[in-house]
Amino acid sequence: MLRTPVSLAVFVWFICAGQLASGGSQSGASTGALPMGIPSRLSLSAAQEIAFANNFDLVAVQANVDLAVATKIAAYEWPNPNFTFSPTKIDIHQRQGTSLGNSWADRTYDTIVAVSELFEIGKRSRRQASARAGVEAARAQLEDAHRTLDLGVTKAYLAALLAEANATVLNDSAKALRKEATIAKTRLNAGDLSDSDQAQIEINADQLDLNAKSAESTAIQARIQLEVLLGDRHPDGKIELTESLESLANIPSGIVFTVPENRPDVVAAEAAVRKADYDIALAKAGRIPDLTFQTQYERNPPDPLNSVGFSFGFPLPVLNHNDGAIQSALASREIAVSQLDKTRQGVISDITTAEAAYQEARARLSRYETTVRPAARKVRDAVTFAFDRGGASLLDLLEAQRSDNDIRAATEQAEADCVTATAALAAAYDRRFPAEMKKEGSTKK
Repeated sequence: MLRTPVSLAVFVWFICAGQLASGGSQSGASTGALPMGIPSRLSLSAAQEIAFANNFDLVAVQANVDLAVATKIAAYEWPNPNFTFSPTKIDIHQRQGTSLGNSWADRTYDTIVAVSELFEIGKRSRRQASARAGVEAARAQLEDAHRTLDLGVTKAYLAALLAEANATVLNDSAKALRKEATIAKTRLNAGDLSDSDQAQIEINADQLDLNAKSAESTAIQARIQLEVLLGDRHPDGKIELTESLESLANIPSGIVFTVPENRPDVVAAEAAVRKADYDIALAKAGRIPDLTFQTQYERNPPDPLNSVGFSFGFPLPVLNHNDGAIQSALASREIAVSQLDKTRQGVISDITTAEAAYQEARARLSRYETTVRPAARKVRDAVTFAFDRGGASLLDLLEAQRSDNDIRAATEQAEADCVTATAALAAAYDRRFPAEMKKEGSTKK
């Protein structure tokens, strides 16, 4: 009866509509993770964890992983069968009754219900292997983004600490000169100091105040840059940093790391080469025609009443041999191999550069802390003592104060450089700073 194919068509249509509705509801229910809150007081380790959760660039890299996983899911899915319902030979001008009757099911309509399916030959396994390699590459890229973000947050945190330390140095120096200005008034009243000398002390103190304000502004800008890395949607530079340059620079020396065999950027590049190999095989398999198989049911009253049939077809590979796709895949592999070689070279370069910078920064900081800084402080204190008692000139006082400021700022810079070099060394060896560096302090590898 004609009702059978009509009912089947309606049934299939409802199934398709239901699948679309369920798929839409599932996709609509998916939501992203809420961002991690940023506290008002922040340590370096906390800043790194918050950046891992909130950083916008890292979120984009995570989306690349999701995209690669989706591509893998699609590679494992079978193509949907194609359903066809085709009533033909319908005369719109006269009735087409047969010996069976004149109902819709008995007229001379030729009704065909067919289902066809595409079968890929030699492509499915290669596409799946390529998708798996793509997922490996994306996940390794995410790990490498963690590694580089860890270093970026550390540098931003140190930049803010250094700016704050410079502001502290300048404020302390300004206070010291204000104190000397008070003492100088006594000498001025006694005739041991001229008005111009007194004014010069005040001018230098004012200049230090202005420089301190500029350093404080620089610190605010540095904290804002840090908040941007942390994914703060309203960065204002008001966070308080709980670490100090001195505490962060107190990392045990003599730490020896082994060269990483599987640094994430190398893993990602290796996976990209494997994916390129599978893509070449897939492109070559594109020369093999795919088979489309179809089975059908036909009703064409009055004789024969019902029949079934099948057919299969495939494209003839006479005009297109998929040469363009093959050449594109070969070129992509050359690029991937070149990128792998460059990445491996970069690992050695990173380690060599980081080792040299680390050794230099530690040696410079050690000399400042043990020799230069104490000597400058001793000279400043001696000149200040002598000036207060009339045994040193104003020029000697200002020069000693200026020299001490420069040395203190240079010491702070050396501490920041040492911490930065240590963090770069950790990143080159695929270690986390400062947590893993402190763990490594007691043992050498």
